[in-house]
Amino acid sequence: MRFQSYWHDTAPAFSGGVTAPIEGDYDVAVVGGGFTGLGAARQLAKGGARVVLLEAGPVGFGASGRNGGHLNNGIAHGYADAMKALGREGARDLYRAFDASVDTIEALVAEEGIDCAFRRAGKLKLASKPTHYDSLARNFELINKEVDPDTALLSAAELKGEIGSTCFHGAMLSKKSAMMHMGRYAVGLAEAAARHGAIIYENTPVTGRTLKDGIHHLSTAKGPVRAKAVILATGAYTPGFMSYFRRRIVPVGSFIVATRPLTEAEVAATVPGNRTYVTSLNVGNYFRMSPDNRLIFGGRARFSASSNQRSDAKSGVIVRARMAEIFPHLAEVEIDYCWGGLVDMTKDRYPRAGYAEGVWFAMGYSGHGAQMSTLMGIRLADAILGKGDNIPMRDVPWPAIPGHFGKPWFLPLVGLYYKALDRIQ
Repeated sequence: MRFQSYWHDTAPAFSGGVTAPIEGDYDVAVVGGGFTGLGAARQLAKGGARVVLLEAGPVGFGASGRNGGHLNNGIAHGYADAMKALGREGARDLYRAFDASVDTIEALVAEEGIDCAFRRAGKLKLASKPTHYDSLARNFELINKEVDPDTALLSAAELKGEIGSTCFHGAMLSKKSAMMHMGRYAVGLAEAAARHGAIIYENTPVTGRTLKDGIHHLSTAKGPVRAKAVILATGAYTPGFMSYFRRRIVPVGSFIVATRPLTEAEVAATVPGNRTYVTSLNVGNYFRMSPDNRLIFGGRARFSASSNQRSDAKSGVIVRARMAEIFPHLAEVEIDYCWGGLVDMTKDRYPRAGYAEGVWFAMGYSGHGAQMSTLMGIRLADAILGKGDNIPMRDVPWPAIPGHFGKPWFLPLVGLYYKALDRIQ
């Protein structure tokens, strides 16, 4: 078993990076080489800006290359809750932004010829308890009426052709959702950005920032960077000197295993519908098939803010046990990959983007960044280029989390709370 992201291990290496010392001045410096930063860098370069992207590891190293591989439309919250929090139009705008994000990736993949197995699969939100099905039914009725007719409600009987498990009591189907190979997309997006003129530095962490006479000065081991504007696209991996953002983001580990390639019979017995799947528990799970027929199965497992081999191994045991509960016929199947990554959670689990502390930013995707981040990066770039200011969630207040100064000491308590909710609800 490899303690490595399947997406990283099965993607080609990025060939367009720059290794020479950094020199010169730039219109925009993008900090972070995930989907947000790469989407912004490509858009800026296409718009004629001189742009440099600085990534602390390889492109796609963080959450963009450590997720479950879903591109799900819709929002994580109940739609009625979103309407209460954001207003009727605000909830519609955010929902439609997720729709647009999947559309944007599909169009970009086609335009740039990125080989990443993009496919419109549809998502099933699975009811783990009978009461959860009732809640899903109410949510479906509201969504179907208000914002998305491309949805359906499936009974437990109708699930038999979708999933080879008897654990669930029905589901809501979101037909626009998709999936892709995250590693190949990250590298393909980076190659496209470089082709359009973006200067990309891998393994170049930014260690400090000052603003003098309207120019940003960024410190890196490969030399100083001077830029008129900065985009911060670091999510849960935001450096400590950006304390404004660290106080508003809670890094939470999400952990995933990937099986050996399954036989056709095993696939048919597991997920014959071949969609993306998410369970309805607060401490739930998500899964899908990979392009080479591995079951990729993940979940929170442990409320931890660390992801390393030791932490991933502990969490992998929990994730595998849950996979065996849902799919008993896979209880003894070999696990080829086990990995984790950090999710950038906000207190209310809504993303944030816009301009603060002198920088442009997009983060706080709260487990839904794979689909939303490319669009956010493009919209930030367009705002800098003067091509509009249609940034989702820009005007939504974002207060700091009380008692949080960068290290989430409270995560174990949060985990106990949500586990208790799952027992009683």
